[in-house]
Amino acid sequence: MKIEKKSFNKKDTSKFYLIIFAILFIALIARIIVSGAIGNKPLKNTLMTDNGVVVADGNVKAPLEMSFSDVLRRADDIKTMEIGKDDIATGVLKDGTPYRATIVYNPELLEKIAKNGASVSINKSDSVWDTMGKGLPIAVSVLFLFWLIRLLRGGSGGGGITRSLIGQNPTKITTGKTKTTFKDVAGIDEEKQELMEVVEFLKHKDKFKSLGARVPRGILLSGEPGTGKTLLARAVAGEANVPFFATSGSDFSGIIVGLGVAKIKEIFELAKRNAPCILFIDEIDAIGQSRSKHSFNDNDREQTLNQLLIEMDGFANDTGIIVIAATNRPDMLDAALLRPGRFDRQINIDLPNLEGRRDILELHAKKFKLDDKVSLMDAARGTTGFSGADLENLLNEAALHAVRVNHKSVEQNDIEEARDKILMGPKKNRKIRPEDTKLTAYHEAGHAFVSMHYSDITDPIHKATIIPRGQALGMVQHLPVDNKVSMTLEEVRANLSIDLAGRAAEEIFFGKNKITTGASSDIEMATRIARRSITMAGLSDKIGLVAINQANTFGQKIALENASEKTAEVVDAEIRNWLDIAYKDAKNLIVKNKTIVEMPRLLKLLCTSVTRSI
Repeated sequence: MKIEKKSFNKKDTSKFYLIIFAILFIALIARIIVSGAIGNKPLKNTLMTDNGVVVADGNVKAPLEMSFSDVLRRADDIKTMEIGKDDIATGVLKDGTPYRATIVYNPELLEKIAKNGASVSINKSDSVWDTMGKGLPIAVSVLFLFWLIRLLRGGSGGGGITRSLIGQNPTKITTGKTKTTFKDVAGIDEEKQELMEVVEFLKHKDKFKSLGARVPRGILLSGEPGTGKTLLARAVAGEANVPFFATSGSDFSGIIVGLGVAKIKEIFELAKRNAPCILFIDEIDAIGQSRSKHSFNDNDREQTLNQLLIEMDGFANDTGIIVIAATNRPDMLDAALLRPGRFDRQINIDLPNLEGRRDILELHAKKFKLDDKVSLMDAARGTTGFSGADLENLLNEAALHAVRVNHKSVEQNDIEEARDKILMGPKKNRKIRPEDTKLTAYHEAGHAFVSMHYSDITDPIHKATIIPRGQALGMVQHLPVDNKVSMTLEEVRANLSIDLAGRAAEEIFFGKNKITTGASSDIEMATRIARRSITMAGLSDKIGLVAINQANTFGQKIALENASEKTAEVVDAEIRNWLDIAYKDAKNLIVKNKTIVEMPRLLKLLCTSVTRSI
């Protein structure tokens, strides 16, 4: 019969010392509480025998409290006296009355009392509680120091307190072949091609070495949230069939100084034992922020960063580890981290274009039951600015809506409902006055007519509705035909007129005093387009080819950041001029075609609050 020998590891011993420490600590607290209770007990409620023993019998006389002057004055009346700690004297008078007094130790006084026949004794030995009070703090301190030193030294197994804390914050690890491959990644074909070299190196390392080529040691993936950075890193490991180690930048931070450095060493040691492999660090900006002379208050983070720099390109630079990191803020990273030899290649993953969105939708659509009439291209056209994660969420929301309305499969209307919900929020069951409904219908009709007038240079209309969603009472939605990376000056002017056409329709059909605040978002959009065109794109003759807006530390644009007061006034006047021209253009178009804008069929469709394609 085989007998297994159970080892008593350092984790068990740590628990044992911790339990002993807790018991002693509780005993110390109990001693303090009991001592305080005894010391604070009023003397007038204490009953004592002739020997000073406390009893609960009401027939025994209560002790007489005497001051030192009373002891001097009644020295002849004292029968017994026992002096304990803190010069507390207790005893009995000759008439049998117990007493208690605080005296000043004086041999002459004691000799005088003894000559009168009194029995005087001195007993200053410590009680059990007093002994515990002296010994417990020392024992607790020694035990705690012994436990701390054992953790710092790591006992027989090594590793110390940092390894113990690392164990409480484990690193997520996936080894072997991951299930994710490049077939599971869509919409970012150029980025996949960039990473194919890494896969080829991991598969055929000797072929690269024979030509003296060096594979990138680090690859930095940057881009908007949800664009597939983590998915792409997992796909590289899956294609190369190598171990994949995943962690995040926040795993290397903690309240204990040195914890981050220890974790960096630990994960790189683990990766070296499994090389060649891929080490993925998500949100690396948590530890890789740029260092400066003013960051002395965050030395632990800098030490963690320094250790990462050493591990990536230190003395041993041929470890077979390829580090792939992801971040949404590449502008915050330290320059030493981005130099060749560490993160040699930086890949920015943009939001998918029209074809990319269609491919992503087709990839995710395999998991859902779609109706045969569903057009994923139309869904892709209506989701400009969506990331891969947003598109997956779109189909999921569409499936949820299909279940709510008892559809047997996901239909096109379900996808459109999900898109509108994501973009503008859920439907609002508001009680709207008939006059407000009518005004909103004319407002949206103005947008729709001017959009149709400029249909040859702007995106075509997909639908118009006055169903309230979020803060919007209605909308006219456009779908792009193809990918647009820029706009001409003609397109900018046309879009400004379309944005302001709703307010123009309100003024024309209801009068100047009946215009509403419903055009606030339209005015905001038009102002933003005009400002960017004037201050960044150089489309204004008065401002010229000057980029007034520059990127700040966080990559955002601040209006008129580097403009003088005079230039700022010119910019404000030019924006106002552009918007005035666009508003006049929209008004002229609507005035000349009032009968078409008021076409009963168009207004009836809008006023019924039912979405209709145009």
